[in-house]
Amino acid sequence: MRGYILLEGGSEFGGQMAEPDKRAIELAGGSDVQVSIVPTAAFPDRNHQRAGQSGVRWFERLGAKQVTLLPLIDQASANQFSVASALRQSRLIYLLGGFPHYLAQTLAGSLSWQAMREAYDTGAVIGGSSAGAMILCQHYYDPDTQRIREGLNLIPQACLVPHHNTFGKGWASSLVPSIPYDVIVGVDEQTGLIDNGVKGEWTVLGKGVVTIYKGGKTMTYRSGETFSL
Repeated sequence: MRGYILLEGGSEFGGQMAEPDKRAIELAGGSDVQVSIVPTAAFPDRNHQRAGQSGVRWFERLGAKQVTLLPLIDQASANQFSVASALRQSRLIYLLGGFPHYLAQTLAGSLSWQAMREAYDTGAVIGGSSAGAMILCQHYYDPDTQRIREGLNLIPQACLVPHHNTFGKGWASSLVPSIPYDVIVGVDEQTGLIDNGVKGEWTVLGKGVVTIYKGGKTMTYRSGETFSL
């Protein structure tokens, strides 16, 4: 029983993000399930504790009763059995934003990523905002090196561009020629998309829009609208 994926465009934990996040809690099994916040992407600038605690408070305000900030900050902790075990038992795993390349390098091939995949394969929700959403796709754009890199490929043939309504739109137009076989998914801030348990089908929730660049065409979808990748 495969789980669900939640992708968000940034400015999480505020505004109209309650809508997609409440839906994620519901799909995960309700307010009593284990929610794990993964702060890895915020570690390079030492923002992981502050951002992580903000995530804990946010999900608790939405009604979740068991929210844990995991000490997953580097490759050593990503390979700790205790951290991997906590992830395996989680029903909602949320990856914070920050530095996408650091996050992808930390998780790739680790016990923690293996545990996340096992949780997902047994019905858990894996979600992320900005960098946390980017690395779940087959490719992601690394702004530090201005290169396209291999992601963790939970979503094949896709590349997500967060903050699309602010600076991300500029990234999207330059990415299209470089990865012509991928769907470019531009996600506005305070906006999320969550899959419907049907292969390739997604619903938009939140304040802004999701912009799809596919086959030379550009399509936009607002909150409540459904589309297929």
